[in-house]
Amino acid sequence: MTISFVDHVARDHGLARLRGLPSSRRSSPRGDERIAEVARLEARVAEQDERIAKLEQLVAELTERLGQNSRNSHLPPSSDSPGQRKKRKGKDERKKGKGKRKRGGQPGHQGAHRGLVPEDKVNKFVDLYPSECEHCFEPLSPAPDSSPMRHQQTDLPPVEPYTTEWRRHACTCGKCGHRTRAAYDESVIPSSPFGPRLMAIMAMLTGIYHLSRRKTQDLLADVLGVTVSLGGLSAVEGRISEAVQAPVAEVWKQVGKDGVKHTDGTTWLQAGALLSLWTIATKAATAFKIVSDGSKKTLQPLFGALKGILVSDRAKALNFWAMDRRRICWSHLIRKFVSFSERDGPEARIGRELLDYSALVFDWWHDYQAEKMSRPQFVAWMAPVREQVEGVLARAAAADIKGVSGSCAYILEHRQALWMFVDHDGVDPTNNHGERELRAFVLWRKRSFGTQSERGNRFAERLMTVAHTARKQKRNVFEFLIGCCEAQRDDGPTPSLFAA
Repeated sequence: MTISFVDHVARDHGLARLRGLPSSRRSSPRGDERIAEVARLEARVAEQDERIAKLEQLVAELTERLGQNSRNSHLPPSSDSPGQRKKRKGKDERKKGKGKRKRGGQPGHQGAHRGLVPEDKVNKFVDLYPSECEHCFEPLSPAPDSSPMRHQQTDLPPVEPYTTEWRRHACTCGKCGHRTRAAYDESVIPSSPFGPRLMAIMAMLTGIYHLSRRKTQDLLADVLGVTVSLGGLSAVEGRISEAVQAPVAEVWKQVGKDGVKHTDGTTWLQAGALLSLWTIATKAATAFKIVSDGSKKTLQPLFGALKGILVSDRAKALNFWAMDRRRICWSHLIRKFVSFSERDGPEARIGRELLDYSALVFDWWHDYQAEKMSRPQFVAWMAPVREQVEGVLARAAAADIKGVSGSCAYILEHRQALWMFVDHDGVDPTNNHGERELRAFVLWRKRSFGTQSERGNRFAERLMTVAHTARKQKRNVFEFLIGCCEAQRDDGPTPSLFAA
């Protein structure tokens, strides 16, 4: 028979025999005091056992949190420690068979070379002729060759600011002697001290290439010979933000009517206050919006009439979108399955099993993308995998494992959204498109710590919307911004990002 800690204490205090005596014989004050002490010890041991259990649970949770990285949680790769990055890089190289490859071009690699500029774009030609025959040394007369060897060098001419000055003169009346000055005409004299091209450059440097305003000041002075104050740069940003307002509204209409939308969100800072930054990206356009928070109430108006298929993670704030028209990102699921596999006990087996099926999902998806299998074959092969994955999730949900069963049950609630890429052609299994679109904004936030005002938020989201959409439409961002500035100056129609 197992002897409890209290029995040991009772024995040490000589109470083993005392417990066997009739109650009348152990009702002495000394015996009652010993029994009360044992009761206090029992309560203390029970309290300590409960405290130890809580501490063990806390240690397990903190240990799991300490081991989180970009491969087993929602954390971005930039949050990994140097050791984790080296380990991740080594795994990726071994997976791709690149562990022993040298840096640079590999044997047999076809090099990329700069192509020649078309002749109609060449500003100056220098023709070189041989002076004598290399065979008999007879003098040669210059004659153009139909196919000369061509060599080119591209450079920039000296850049000097081009300044226009409007002078309002005053003339004296010969009759009465009154001096009359030329009236200020807003249609003739521009309201901004900077022209459309210079304003477009300023906006691109701060809003697209994400230079700080002070660095932008230095570049403008060193390269273009233009001096501008920080306040002047801020004023230009405000004017550009207004100039692109109509094209940005057009982008939001486009993403609203497109059939497949990718969305993702991250944090943003405004004067140290935490806000939320979201993107909605399609094949034709990308829209960004900085909002107060990432709640369902705040996000739902951004998505308009809720048309098409939405590709995202499992964010509960997006549950306003019908589940039969949602696609859950498998990359996020795999990170969750990796976290299961790194635990001890049955949850590790569940995680490894789900990872094995996930590997099948992506192997066959890549084969389908590479046209190694037809669409009907891909759908047929995915059917048993679909059944097995849902079976493992159901088994895990019923196992009552803390930190695992609840997650698996929640994933099962999205079962329709898990397989949208199988049921609908043209839908990807991951949300990589949305995450890639958001990454430039995330890097901007890390460098600049966000914005300082609401006007700064509008400038940032609008310029990035224009830049990403223009590149998808194969439009020149610089020329488009110049067109918007000219339309603002001349009070004319704003150019469209989607014009043929």
